[in-house]
Amino acid sequence: MTKRLIGVLAFALAVSAGAAFVLYQLMSSRMTVGASTRPVTVKVWVASKDLETGALITERELRTQEYLSVPSGALTKKEDIVKRGVIAPIHEDSPFYETSLAPKGAGAGFAATIPKGLRAFAVHVNEVVGVAGFAVAGMRVDVLVSGTPPAAQSEGGSAMGTVTRTLLQDIQVLSAGQNYQKDAEGKPVIVQVVNLLVTPEQAELLTLAAQQTIQLVLRNPADRELVHTPGAATANLFGGKLRAARLDVDGNGEAATGKTAVPAPPVAPPAAPVPPKPRTVTVEVFSGTTRTQSTFIDPGAAAVPARRDEARP
Repeated sequence: MTKRLIGVLAFALAVSAGAAFVLYQLMSSRMTVGASTRPVTVKVWVASKDLETGALITERELRTQEYLSVPSGALTKKEDIVKRGVIAPIHEDSPFYETSLAPKGAGAGFAATIPKGLRAFAVHVNEVVGVAGFAVAGMRVDVLVSGTPPAAQSEGGSAMGTVTRTLLQDIQVLSAGQNYQKDAEGKPVIVQVVNLLVTPEQAELLTLAAQQTIQLVLRNPADRELVHTPGAATANLFGGKLRAARLDVDGNGEAATGKTAVPAPPVAPPAAPVPPKPRTVTVEVFSGTTRTQSTFIDPGAAAVPARRDEARP
């Protein structure tokens, strides 16, 4: 009885050991297959922290991150990233792109944020000209200039008075004072100088306009349409045809501009009646073979419409 029990236990132990071995081999083969099918990743350089506009990238701002594939346009070489300025904010763990970095050798700071071919023009402003401090980096403005035309000054005055016209439209504000970083909340900043991003030709116009009176007009950054305006003069405010305009707002909040009031044309007075022709008397005088006719007004006859006399034979 004891030998039989020992035999059964030995058989059970051998079966369990074989099953464990088979299970181990099966799990090992599956793990090997899983490891062989694991996707291959690549290392991409990303920002180790948030980088603001104007910052200079060093090796401390770099670290690698595993990607299944390299993002389109991302820089993969460290030497293409370090010692370059940031011209657009870069968030932590974001790859580096050429559009976010200044050209090699351009350095960092405010000058590196100026795109190639454009210029930063400084305009002296106050709270009114600077649109109550809302002309901050990233906003877009129109530039108005007011003054007296040179021809009118040489003549000793102008019948039109001061003239105002829109000089430039859809101009980007590069910085408000020394702050050239965009504020996500768009808070106003009262400064004395605003830098505008312009072309060299526009910079020449602004230099001349600085001798006159400049006014900045804030516009919606999404509104990129250029509008042609004829300008305005002081004389138009007080003379010429007066226009009556009314602005109504309907229930949907839509504004409707009133139409220009045009005066009615003057009514011509009625024409005076034509007086009737007086009655006439024709007298024929025969002298030999000569005949003469004479016409006289009959003073005793009432004035009646004239009639055509019949020819005499």
